[in-house]
Amino acid sequence: MMSGHNVRLTVCSMIVAVDTVLMFLTGLIPAGTYAFSALAGVPNLYIVMEFGPGWAWAVYFAVSALSFLIAADKEAALLFFLFFGCYPMLKAVFEKKFPRWAAFLLKFLFFNFVTCAEFYVAVRFLGVPKDSFLFFGVDLPWLFLILMNVVFLFYDYALSLLVMQYCRKIRFLLKKWFHPR
Repeated sequence: MMSGHNVRLTVCSMIVAVDTVLMFLTGLIPAGTYAFSALAGVPNLYIVMEFGPGWAWAVYFAVSALSFLIAADKEAALLFFLFFGCYPMLKAVFEKKFPRWAAFLLKFLFFNFVTCAEFYVAVRFLGVPKDSFLFFGVDLPWLFLILMNVVFLFYDYALSLLVMQYCRKIRFLLKKWFHPR
């Protein structure tokens, strides 16, 4: 029987491997920039809930480093690093430590800050042309930001539903197979 530490290390290593493959796929599938970056962050919910934030941060940093090294889509690596990879840990902290309204506000402030930072870094350092955000003379970064806030609302809600379903239906099955604590 493996010890709790070995189980944690094994599970976290497998998640790093799966997330790294997802980040690699961002360069092969054009729509993968957002979709695979978002999917790669989801397993950190499990790590936070079962093993604690320390292990989740370790997974986040490992996947971030590997993403910048092997992902062809550097914007996807940036998205994972700035938002999707760390958001599950921050979501847990915000929702645990603050009243619901404050957590909601903090999550949206963080999201908007990161979205603006990602746009700046993508244009300034990754070579994404700023005029590529113009569509029929409309400045799309602002429209994009508004639309992304709506998408973020659904993403946050979907993560919350995922956590609830995991706690209700899957957690007890995993506890039967192995008990990491």
